[in-house]
Amino acid sequence: MDLTLIIQSLLGLVSLLAVLLFFLFYSFGEKKAPKEQKAKVQKPKKEIDISLEALRKVFRIENSSKEKLKETVGLILEHHGTIHEKLGSRTHPDFDAYAEILFYLARHKNSDKEIILEFDRGLSSRNPTYKKQINDALMRGLNSRNN
Repeated sequence: MDLTLIIQSLLGLVSLLAVLLFFLFYSFGEKKAPKEQKAKVQKPKKEIDISLEALRKVFRIENSSKEKLKETVGLILEHHGTIHEKLGSRTHPDFDAYAEILFYLARHKNSDKEIILEFDRGLSSRNPTYKKQINDALMRGLNSRNN
């Protein structure tokens, strides 16, 4: 092989390496403006998980406040208010999640009659075929409530 070709190739690779190292250190050396950092601190984005499973967990937490319970009830009615149709005379398997929510809501120490009635009326009006099952789940929760 020609010696000059090898030397030129090595010089080309070394110069390419030097350019890449320059860009690597140059990009790490840049600092963000303090205004941008303050803006990020002042505007924290709080995303709320509105999946039914995540909302169900709020009722299991004993320290959930009335406001948190009321907000969660509103989110459930807004995003998950309609239950799937019955399968003949049987309830849809997804109804078990709603029955559990009603049970834990009725038992929760920070729930009050307004929150319970709002959820009961909201579910009953959106799902008239489940009215009896909704009332049964609610009564089970109220009967097991520790006063």
